[in-house]
Amino acid sequence: MTTVWDYIWIVQLLPVAGFLAQALFGQRIIAMFGPAMGRRICGAMAVVPIALAFVIGVFVFYKLTELAPDQRVQISTWFNWIDLQTLRVPFELRVDPLSLTMVLIVTGVGALIHLYATGYMATDRDYPRFFTYLNLFIAFMLMLVLGNNLALVFIGWEGVGLCSYLLIGYWYHDIANAKAANKAFIVNRIGDWGFVLGIFLIYVTFASSQAIVGDEARLLSFDVILPLAEKVLPTFGPAVVAAVPILLFIGAMGKSAQFPLYLWLPDAMAGPTPVSALIHAATMVTAGVYLVTRCHVFFELSPIAMLVVACVGAFTAIFAATVAFGQTDIKKVLAYSTVSQLGYMFLACGVGAFYAGMFHVTTHAFFKALLFLGSGAVIVAMAHEQDMRRYGALRKYLPITHGTMLIGWIAIAGIPPLAGFFSKDDILGKTFASSHYWTEHGWLVDPKILYAIGLITAFMTAMYMTRMFWLTFLGKEERWRESAAGVSDEHAHHEAHVHHPHAHAEHEDTHGFFLSDDEVLERERAEHEAEHHDVLTPDHQPKEVVPSMWLPLVALAALSIVGGLVLSGGYPFSELLHWDTQHLFRDWNAIAAAPTLLPAAEMFHADHMTEWILIGSSVLAAILGIGVMAFQHRLGIPKSDREITGLKRIMGAQWGFDGAMYKTFVDFGGRFSQGFYRWFDKGVIDGLFVNGSAWTVQSFGKLFRKAQTGYVRSYALTMLLGVVVILSYVIWKTNR
Repeated sequence: MTTVWDYIWIVQLLPVAGFLAQALFGQRIIAMFGPAMGRRICGAMAVVPIALAFVIGVFVFYKLTELAPDQRVQISTWFNWIDLQTLRVPFELRVDPLSLTMVLIVTGVGALIHLYATGYMATDRDYPRFFTYLNLFIAFMLMLVLGNNLALVFIGWEGVGLCSYLLIGYWYHDIANAKAANKAFIVNRIGDWGFVLGIFLIYVTFASSQAIVGDEARLLSFDVILPLAEKVLPTFGPAVVAAVPILLFIGAMGKSAQFPLYLWLPDAMAGPTPVSALIHAATMVTAGVYLVTRCHVFFELSPIAMLVVACVGAFTAIFAATVAFGQTDIKKVLAYSTVSQLGYMFLACGVGAFYAGMFHVTTHAFFKALLFLGSGAVIVAMAHEQDMRRYGALRKYLPITHGTMLIGWIAIAGIPPLAGFFSKDDILGKTFASSHYWTEHGWLVDPKILYAIGLITAFMTAMYMTRMFWLTFLGKEERWRESAAGVSDEHAHHEAHVHHPHAHAEHEDTHGFFLSDDEVLERERAEHEAEHHDVLTPDHQPKEVVPSMWLPLVALAALSIVGGLVLSGGYPFSELLHWDTQHLFRDWNAIAAAPTLLPAAEMFHADHMTEWILIGSSVLAAILGIGVMAFQHRLGIPKSDREITGLKRIMGAQWGFDGAMYKTFVDFGGRFSQGFYRWFDKGVIDGLFVNGSAWTVQSFGKLFRKAQTGYVRSYALTMLLGVVVILSYVIWKTNR
């Protein structure tokens, strides 16, 4: 019997349908209807499935709200995928507050990014291929968040890794893009190694436990293992209790770019800007936070694991914030900002405020997607120049982009009442308020120290985001009009190249990207004939992007304004001012994300005066960060930004960490493997076993070949001698 919860399969399958349609018919549609109309149809085929998935997700969300909180877990099963005596893995999707929260983020923000991409990629020669990858990305991400067992989660986990490889290296003709895609793929495999070991360990422990009764074969399903985790894992000792969550967290570190596995995420900027927005804001990088939250019971059983998560998150947050100061590429600043904000999310999970981490996932999806898409609009308007030092005073040329990115900047800085303030303050407040609980229970690190790190990071975030916004939109200097000597060419960053979709498109047409067939063909001929990048010339006139690109910016700006206020019900002001409101996000995720083992009331305790001080400290840090950087840039671009030297250069180079990793694992590892190849593979394997065995056989062959004379008398003599020897041996044995 079909129920309303089975509609979730439509949500899962719609992006798959979009992927198949683009892959099978995309190029044929363009060939049939012409480049202009064909791309318009393909764009609609890409956007509509994701938008429909969002609409159905909203409907399922509404139906779930009608149930009592303890009934908001529904499982829809299709068929058995693996069916063994000791293990059964069905294709089953889980409908609960946490999964639906992620579904609405992935499909809602994802649909806006798809719409933006129809304009951004309007003249790309492989238009259907791009949307094939993008729809498949959404499909795998939905599998990751909807799967009710670890096997299905792992399918989605690896699927988004594959799609990130395809999308980061989308312009594969450029070797730098191919290397960035390889880096993302390889670094993520390191994290996946931990995730797989964690899955295996979970299966072994639950398969060996006597506590499993009834449907015991579904040993990877969340509705089986999570309720019994507190009963099963402690029977195997503290080592296993700590190993399970730590192994899962290693997987989360890779996918969500936590130190030291963050290295791939900044390089992911090699892909088109819509890809950067999708990966950084709404999908792949949040998968690790989702996994930790989904499996929060395992983490709550191990204070050691919680400590590891909190410390790694706090260190990653402040480390990535320092690196952002040394970046001149507008997308790289946002990339390191993402790494830092992910650290905040894990800090919340590490102190037990899982809902706060997911709350920041949600608000971050709004303002970070806005910032990335806004940066793409700036890049398009500036002939694909990405060096912020060659921008300046763009607010009068790009009023819509400027206004929307202004909102994104204030939101991520943490100024109330925008979205970033509510989720970031929630994390900082819960970290500080958990101090007494964790200290009493033997934490090696006082959470007050983690709170201080988080507060300093908030101050730094406001600083480097103000620097980015000021260099791009404010000031009086239009620095691209200066001579080339003003900014060293070696630091100029270009997203455009001969294969770039906009290599010769500045959207000068008055009717958006819907060009005539002749215009599209002319533009494509220009792309094929181009032998160099677009160059930002002194007479360049920036222009606002087309509606398909700025409409998503406006929608995301609106969400960044009201999203945090609505979802939090005004918290923390509601509690301090005694407003009759509820923290909607916290209450909605009470079953799936809030602590169930840790006593929440005892963990987070602070009086009203302390809460007001914490709120004031958070807002003051943001205001000071903005003020310090605004003062520094009030007279124009400072020398420290015009020429990146000294400490800024060191920070921009990730404090040498990336270079050290490259020298250790690529250079030294390559030399070691070459030496090992020459010594072991060529010397031992080839020399001893392959060539050596061949030489031995050949030598014996040469020796015995001499007996093959071809004369019958020689063979007869040999036979006679053989008979004599055998008879002599028989006679000797019988006479003993």
